[in-house]
Amino acid sequence: MQRTESTVITRREFAGLMGAAGAALGLGHTPVVAAAEAPVGADGKVIPGFEAPRAGAGAAKGWQPFSDRRIRVGIAGFGLCQFGAAFGFQNHPNVEVVAVTDLVPDRCAALAQAVGCGKTYASCEEMIQDDRIEAVFIATDAPSHARLAVSALERGKHVSSAVPAAFGSLEEADLLFQAVKKSGLKYMMFETSYFHDDLYAWHQQYKAGGLGKLVYSEGEYYHYFGEPLGAYNPKTRNVDPDGWRKGLPPQWYPTHSNAYYVGVTGGSFTEVTCLGMPSVVPHLQAHGNDYRNPFGSEIALFRTSEGGMARMAVCWDLPAVGGEMGRVYGQKSDKADVDTAKPALPPTVDPGGHGGSHGYLMCDFVDAILRDRKPWVDVAQALNMTVAGIVAHQSALKDGERLKIPQYVL
Repeated sequence: MQRTESTVITRREFAGLMGAAGAALGLGHTPVVAAAEAPVGADGKVIPGFEAPRAGAGAAKGWQPFSDRRIRVGIAGFGLCQFGAAFGFQNHPNVEVVAVTDLVPDRCAALAQAVGCGKTYASCEEMIQDDRIEAVFIATDAPSHARLAVSALERGKHVSSAVPAAFGSLEEADLLFQAVKKSGLKYMMFETSYFHDDLYAWHQQYKAGGLGKLVYSEGEYYHYFGEPLGAYNPKTRNVDPDGWRKGLPPQWYPTHSNAYYVGVTGGSFTEVTCLGMPSVVPHLQAHGNDYRNPFGSEIALFRTSEGGMARMAVCWDLPAVGGEMGRVYGQKSDKADVDTAKPALPPTVDPGGHGGSHGYLMCDFVDAILRDRKPWVDVAQALNMTVAGIVAHQSALKDGERLKIPQYVL
């Protein structure tokens, strides 16, 4: 199976490529902002997924501009992972970042500096009232993703969002789905596993019929929460150890693992049985969190829409391992003769962190708007990944009771 490799380039070479891209499009005035330092957790270690942001001259090979239109984008959120700047909107030749926001003033100012934008708002709710903005990227606290996405769609904005699409609520998921359908606008969730080299290659093989139906797939998201990470806390309107991540049910954050079926096939999970294991970490235990969640690890067994099976694990309790990974097993062993290389990026855009996925996700969203097409991780795929985890957690609370999962189809 082919795997794409990233080529490391020097800062001087990258700067030259960026200048060339701006000149080619007549956008030499466009600021290109370097990536920030990798974010670290309370333990002083780099947060999983940000260990080695990938640079790549090879990623730009073959890229050709096809439009001189510049989409006016607003960005919300510059929290622990600094996602507001991490996906590179500020470096795309067809994007102008016209406004940013974060509820924490210092973070709002830092985001504005990171993306080279002079206009700030005190909240996302205020920012989406700005009629100049055509599209927003919502990188706020996870509990606010769906609510803000719905508000932005109702204001006529295309929406991209960090994961998950909804937060523990089936009703919230339904509201988002209906808002996207009613608006006719683009919605995309930035699930990083989609552009991992292996998943992307399997997706191409699957589309070409080289894998047949998937008999079994498995995905894992391991992120040790031994110390409180700190997160935005709606109660205090600030960042503290009691923020939204404290006691987070593992399967409420399931998309990094669930992508290893949904992303490969475009299918869904139809039913689930899930088991959880209580955490030994004090701040993750049920008596210490607002979710009344007893589990630090949850392992789900899903039935897939093809009739196969998938095991998806999300764990906060494993200090010796971290990351997003998976495997797929199809009925066919002969691989199709297809190109599994990822699409070319503009020379100004770096693949970035989380396995070299950030730049590709952002560019897919921008391209979907410019070409008026459906983005890859559309609202149906986003919710089929997210809602499966919400129901999986319900199953774990019922000691593995087998439960049906709502389906989303555009």
